[in-house]
Amino acid sequence: MLAASPLRSSRLARAAVSSGARVQIGVFLLAYLVYSAARWVMVGDLGQAQEHAMWIVDLEQDLGVATEASVQNALNGTWILWLLNHAYLAAQLVVVPGALIFLYKRSRSIYTRLRNTILATWLISIPVYAAFPVAPPRLADMGIVDTITSQTGFAMDSSLTTSFYNELAAVPSLHVGFAVAVGIAIAAVARQPLVKAAALLWGPAIGLAVVATGNHFVFDIAAGVVASALGYGIGTAAARASSRPSAVGMPALRPRLAEA
Repeated sequence: MLAASPLRSSRLARAAVSSGARVQIGVFLLAYLVYSAARWVMVGDLGQAQEHAMWIVDLEQDLGVATEASVQNALNGTWILWLLNHAYLAAQLVVVPGALIFLYKRSRSIYTRLRNTILATWLISIPVYAAFPVAPPRLADMGIVDTITSQTGFAMDSSLTTSFYNELAAVPSLHVGFAVAVGIAIAAVARQPLVKAAALLWGPAIGLAVVATGNHFVFDIAAGVVASALGYGIGTAAARASSRPSAVGMPALRPRLAEA
C-alpha cells in the first residue's frame, strides 16, 4: 500500500497536467475559430482594398522603404525563396502552436504571456481588418507574383483556401507580429546561445518571407509588430488584474486564470 501511494500520486499528477493541457487547447482552438470567423465575415471590397494598398505604396515611396518588388526580384529563382515560401506556410500553422506546446511544458509563465499576447492581438486586429481592408501586394495589381501558389502547390487564391481566411486582411501582418513574439518567448527560455540567436532571428526571417512571397508590404510588418506589442501590454495588464486579491473575501483564494 505504501509503495503504491507514490505511483498513484504520480498518475494523478499526470492526469491533472493532461487535463489542464486539454483545457488550454480547447480554449485556444475556440478563440482561433472565433477570430477566423470574424475575420472572414469582415471581408472588404477588393477595389477599396486595392486603393488602400496604393495609399501604402505611396507612403512607403515617400519614406524610401518601398522594397517589395526589388526583394522578390532579387530572390526569385533562388533556394532562399523556396525556404521563405515554406517558412511562410509553417509560421502560423506549425511554429505558433508548436511554440505554445513547448513553452507550456518548459515555462508556464512565459507560455501564459505568449498565449495572452496572441489572444489580445487577435482582438485588436479584428476591427482593423473591418475598417481598413488592404490587398496584399500579390493582389494589388502592381506586378508582384504570388510565389506561394506558383512554387509550392498550395493555392492561396483558390475558392477552397479563401473560404477559410480573409485575403484582404493584410494589415496588420500577424505572421510577423507573432513570429517576433514567439522568437522573444523561445529566446527567454533557451539555454544555448545559438538557440537564442535563432529564435530572435525568426521574426526578421518571417518579415523577409512575407515580403518576398508577395503577401505583405513593409507597412504591414510594422503594423504587425505594433499590434503584437499592444497585445502583449493588454494581455499582461489583464493577467495582473485577474491575479489581484479581491477587496472582499479571502486573500488566499486568488483567481488562477493567468497561470492556467
